Amino acid sequence: MKPHSLLQRHFSHPKPPWVQSLHTSAIQETSISDEVFTVIKTMNPMEPALEPMVPFLSPKIVTSIIQNPPNPQLGFRFFIWASNFKRFRAWESCDLITDLLINQNGLELYCQTLEALKNGGIKVHNDAFFVLIKVYLKMGLTDKAMETFGSMRDFDCTPDVYTYNMILDVLIQKNFLLLALTVYTRMMKLNCLPNVATFSILIDGLCKSGNVKDALHLFDEMTQRGILPDAFTYCVVISGLCRSKRVDDAYRLFDKMKDSGVGPDFVTCNALLNGFCMLDRVDEAFSLLRLFEKDGYVLDVRGYSCLIRGLFRAKRYEDVQLLYRKMIEDNVKPDVYLYTIMMKGLAEAGKVRDALGLLNEMTESGVVPDTVCYNVLIKGFCDMGLLSEARSLQLEISRHDCFPNVKTYSILISGMCRNGLTRDAQEIFNEMEKLGCYPSAVTFNSLIDGLCKTGQLEKAHLLFYKMEIGRNPSLFLRLSQGPSHVLDSASLQKMVEQLCDSGLIHKAYRILMQLADSGDAPGIYTYNILVNGFCKLGNFNGAYKLFREMQFKGLSPDTVTYGTLINGLLRFQREEDAYKVFDQMEKNGCTPDAAVYRTMMTWMCRRMELPRAFSLWLKYLRNIRSQEDEAIKAIEGYFEKQEVEKAVRGLLEMDFKLNDFDLGPYAIWLIGLCQTRRVGEALKIFLILEEYKVVITPPCCVKLIYFLLKEGNLDRAIDVFLYTIEKGYLLRRRVANRILTKLVRRKGEMGKDRAIYLLCRMKSVGYDLDAHLLPWTKSLLHRHNIQEMVNGVPEMNSGCVEMQNSYGRVGQPWKPTVKQRRKMFQLARRKYAGMKNS
Repeated sequence: MKPHSLLQRHFSHPKPPWVQSLHTSAIQETSISDEVFTVIKTMNPMEPALEPMVPFLSPKIVTSIIQNPPNPQLGFRFFIWASNFKRFRAWESCDLITDLLINQNGLELYCQTLEALKNGGIKVHNDAFFVLIKVYLKMGLTDKAMETFGSMRDFDCTPDVYTYNMILDVLIQKNFLLLALTVYTRMMKLNCLPNVATFSILIDGLCKSGNVKDALHLFDEMTQRGILPDAFTYCVVISGLCRSKRVDDAYRLFDKMKDSGVGPDFVTCNALLNGFCMLDRVDEAFSLLRLFEKDGYVLDVRGYSCLIRGLFRAKRYEDVQLLYRKMIEDNVKPDVYLYTIMMKGLAEAGKVRDALGLLNEMTESGVVPDTVCYNVLIKGFCDMGLLSEARSLQLEISRHDCFPNVKTYSILISGMCRNGLTRDAQEIFNEMEKLGCYPSAVTFNSLIDGLCKTGQLEKAHLLFYKMEIGRNPSLFLRLSQGPSHVLDSASLQKMVEQLCDSGLIHKAYRILMQLADSGDAPGIYTYNILVNGFCKLGNFNGAYKLFREMQFKGLSPDTVTYGTLINGLLRFQREEDAYKVFDQMEKNGCTPDAAVYRTMMTWMCRRMELPRAFSLWLKYLRNIRSQEDEAIKAIEGYFEKQEVEKAVRGLLEMDFKLNDFDLGPYAIWLIGLCQTRRVGEALKIFLILEEYKVVITPPCCVKLIYFLLKEGNLDRAIDVFLYTIEKGYLLRRRVANRILTKLVRRKGEMGKDRAIYLLCRMKSVGYDLDAHLLPWTKSLLHRHNIQEMVNGVPEMNSGCVEMQNSYGRVGQPWKPTVKQRRKMFQLARRKYAGMKNS
């Protein structure tokens, strides 16, 4: 056969040039197609015979042959041959082959064709595998897709960037970030240059796993390679920064994105709005919204969801209702996601019945609730202690063609355990296993924690071992024995890297899949629960055994583990052992956090070792604020000279300057000073904190009031008590009763006046005086006609509030004028007399 014979022209009469051209082209294509069909049907192997025809073929001819092959297997073989030539590659051909592969036994025939080509020594291009991997992924057969990708090396076929991108996307979706990064490294070693999609996929995986720092490094590497980020890449990084609470950095990148000419889409804008809302910066989010609207952004249902969730977090319930109403007016229909946010917000606010009403509204509007919706409501009822209602909702889920999932059961088990119903929790645990719903780490941890809190350590330990074995006990033994121990993430990473370097990517994937399917092995959180359980019972031998066991299995104790041990030892008066654990913690490379230091300081203060407690906190500050060493030295000097006021002011100024305020140490010192009978200095700390507008906790106030009363400083005790009223704190009965009795027993009318004032203020902030006052206090107040005046004149409350400034604020001496005192007391008497006469 001579190729030029295919190009002979036959014309019976002259035609216009353009008609002749079209006619000639059509004749040529038909002739070439017929010739190719002949070769495909008659020649075996077909590939050598097709080579001379390459100059005369076009993508259109190739596509037409693939569309109507002599039989499917020959069509596959022709497609695989054509994919070796760049100019024949077309999406139409790929789509046709994809349809053929999905139908009947297409996949089996295609794989047989590939094997035949390999045995015949015929070259196979990447595109042949690209289509096959794409089909496997489309059918949800990820294991087969990975196997096909791994088999490319047997065909001496190098994957291109698009094939790598498909595999990387699968690994990221499966949360196999370790393997994805290893595959990327191998890709670079083989000189396969990444594109914008490669970087976007990896950056997305890093951001979702919380590795924003590494994601930013990859983003920089991308730009250094001259690859310009697209809208998706920017959106991924901005979302990651927002999730890691770096919204200001996210906004700066957003500006950079606009400056580079990449227009932000709805997803990016919503990510920024959500980022500000999650940090309780809702007003800034609304300001940002107004800027977006100037650029043409229209708030959609996702945008409304972000803002409504932010308003719920800020407890601005009226604003939630207003925004929800506005959304309905703007004809934006709420979806299941928004309804879930509304239900969660209402449930967390204690309005579970309103949340349940929203479920009915949702179904009436045609939106079908899912399991997540029900889980939110079930958790709401569990948090309120309404466990029977929660169970009823669990049974109702199946009505909407959805089923309780592992989270549903975990919520119920956690709720039961919180209410001490561990037997019921165990029944639910057994029920979920029978239904084929395997418990997660959260489920195990909730039940183990509940059993520990009720003293059932033996059962908790058995459950722990059950969790450890998982659903696949042989896997744990197989991976933990032999020459290659896989006990921790480091050894696992090494194994994955070795397999990938050997080209055994599919094997690495299979091992990771088996690990994922073998259940949740006990993590550090589970061990911490058990260690805490043993410590609470004073069983430190058991706690230390678990401590050593977790290290043997490759888990490094964290600050919670050490902190739990230290706190338990201190609680059982084993200070020396606690200090040894604290020292060992630092030697083992686990830096103590603020919580551990606060624990140590609390116990030092209880043993009257206040200077040592203060020095310990300064040591912690030196570790985290090395650049502030001079300021810390100055503060230490003030404290050594017992100039507490200067020391506290210096610390506060440093904390506020670095925007890193922690009330914990100040509260510990305040209480510690009280316990060492240095009440005057404790009061100074209180006044300085109040001056700096720091909200002081009720325990600090109670302790200070108690010791002020003990020292006979009633006026200052009243000042602190008024502070608690101003902040809306409802203190224990003993505090108010002691103050009131001391006031009434004072000589003169002044004590009575102030008792009336305090009772009015207490009533105004929600104290139930009848329940709060002790019988002997009531008797004393009744003898002086004080309680009757307050109970009989409820409208006095507003008058008392208005007169507050006249009677001194917190931190100021109580110095009302004689005229003011008489006016208030006379008012009370007149109101009481009027009430009696009426």
